[in-house]
Amino acid sequence: MIFSPTLFAGQRYAVVGLGKNGLPAAQALCAMGAEVMAWDDAEEKRAGAAAAGIVVREPAFSGLTALVLSPGIPHALPKPHPIAARAIAAGVPILSDAELLYRAVRAAGSRAKFAGITGTNGKSTTTALLAHILEVAGTPVAAGGNLGTAALALPLLPDDGVYVLEMSSYMLERIETLRFDAAAMLNLSADHIDRHGDMAGYAHAKRAIFDRQTRDDLAVIGTDDAPSREMAAWLHMRPATVVEISERDQVPGIERAPALPGAHNAQNAAAASVMAAFLGAASGKIVEGLATYPGLPHRQERVTEIDGVVFVNDSKATNADSAARALGCYDRLIWIAGGQAKEGGIEPLTPYFSRIALALLIGRDAPLLAATLAAHGVPHRNVGTLQAAVAQAWTAARSGGANVVLLSPACASWDQFTGFDQRGDSFRALAQRIAREKAA
Repeated sequence: MIFSPTLFAGQRYAVVGLGKNGLPAAQALCAMGAEVMAWDDAEEKRAGAAAAGIVVREPAFSGLTALVLSPGIPHALPKPHPIAARAIAAGVPILSDAELLYRAVRAAGSRAKFAGITGTNGKSTTTALLAHILEVAGTPVAAGGNLGTAALALPLLPDDGVYVLEMSSYMLERIETLRFDAAAMLNLSADHIDRHGDMAGYAHAKRAIFDRQTRDDLAVIGTDDAPSREMAAWLHMRPATVVEISERDQVPGIERAPALPGAHNAQNAAAASVMAAFLGAASGKIVEGLATYPGLPHRQERVTEIDGVVFVNDSKATNADSAARALGCYDRLIWIAGGQAKEGGIEPLTPYFSRIALALLIGRDAPLLAATLAAHGVPHRNVGTLQAAVAQAWTAARSGGANVVLLSPACASWDQFTGFDQRGDSFRALAQRIAREKAA
């Protein structure tokens, strides 16, 4: 099913930021009959949009329905983008494309349900897992948002369909009418503080996923950290049915799910299972969905095994809390970490240091991580690049140091890569090259 080409006729939108979110949003709005002005500060992005037939110019705000601002572009902290500041001064709403998807679906007359998932860690896995379970159950489903397909590029679903959206805090700041029939907030740890000002601001952005819920809706909340428990107490005063989940939960079928290792994935599975049941999936289909879930790239992805040594790509672990979830899955390992460290560095990972046979550090903040490891007596080397780290990890593993090589950087990647995905792709390619050379 597709949206009507006149659905948004008479509406005017400015779309700023023409990357993987903004350009599809501009194209979708045009396809629904809206007047669109698109802009990006990068000349090559403007050229790409113009080549796709989009009108490219700095927006005028008179008569504008809304500004669609790509999630990574700030409208407040640490400093508003100049176009965002102008929109605010003109009283023009700043929206995410997820908000516009909701409006489009309802304007098209569809009663399809919306399931939203957020949290500091685990939201991509839980989003993909829920979508997979619903697909196994025979439910028409479309998944996207912060994961994969941009929200406004998703198709129109029938009344019995479900949109499963991963929602970042950046996206949740920019919703006005979107109501999730089923919403989950998995966990909270310090992240994106520069964007939200402090932990309280970050938590406030996250809890917007539960806004406008009614007594007919489901609110799922993790309770393994103090900020999430505070949010749970707030949720219990609201109308939606509240279900608390934990890493200690053992849902039926998790023991048969090879792509969901570790306690953190038990929590992800619990959230997806509860939401799937609420959305109509039978218990047998939920178990089948858990068992057949293939996993996501860069999230504890087993990329190869060489002579009993497993190489695991967990490049998505861009903070210490996320890396802890991977480190806790292995008794003895060689750890590749580093990049641009988040606030607090790797000090929170000290409970896992005894598992590390050798840490190989890369990137800008390797000296910072090295200082923490040295203070705790963890063997480590500052090797600079991922290529050097993978080569030295294989040498160490062959000598009997450990049978797992884990890339779980606990740091952002922008000092050496375009993103965590490029970092993970590079790790996979390096490990698989060793495997090919070994087999030759």
